[in-house]
Amino acid sequence: MSSKQKHISETPATQFLRKHGAAFSEHPYTYVEHGGTGESARQLGVEEHHVVKTLVMEDEQAKPLIVLMHGDCSVSTKNLARQTRRKSIQPCKPEVAQRHSGFLVGGTSPFGLRKAMPVYVEASVLALERIYLNGGKRGYLVGIAPALLTQLLNATPVHCALDD
Repeated sequence: MSSKQKHISETPATQFLRKHGAAFSEHPYTYVEHGGTGESARQLGVEEHHVVKTLVMEDEQAKPLIVLMHGDCSVSTKNLARQTRRKSIQPCKPEVAQRHSGFLVGGTSPFGLRKAMPVYVEASVLALERIYLNGGKRGYLVGIAPALLTQLLNATPVHCALDD
């Protein structure tokens, strides 16, 4: 790390990545309430399509799951439910998402979750060279090779992206 780059505090996500010997880069930015992936992409000078959202959702039995989606797309919950053989899927309320993941909304990472949940990733995310996703706190992304999602999280590819 260069002396200019400020050191980021450890999060459950970075601890998980280090424990598994995964290569990642650290990308702090100024968190803006409701700024979303558009704001982080703008500040970091990367395409929003390469910034991946970590969404905590639940099925009809209130069982949680994680969906990793391009920042500039939304999730077709109908398509996702069909592909994962569930009756329905909907986003969790923020306080429920926080309870499942252990992370504050706006700082949710798929790495280092409080409890194990199935992880689904939009298939086209895996085709990108490098992606940026939350490192476990607001205002902090990590850059990784998308293959880590399937290697470390056993993420299942799905086709459920809707252009925003």
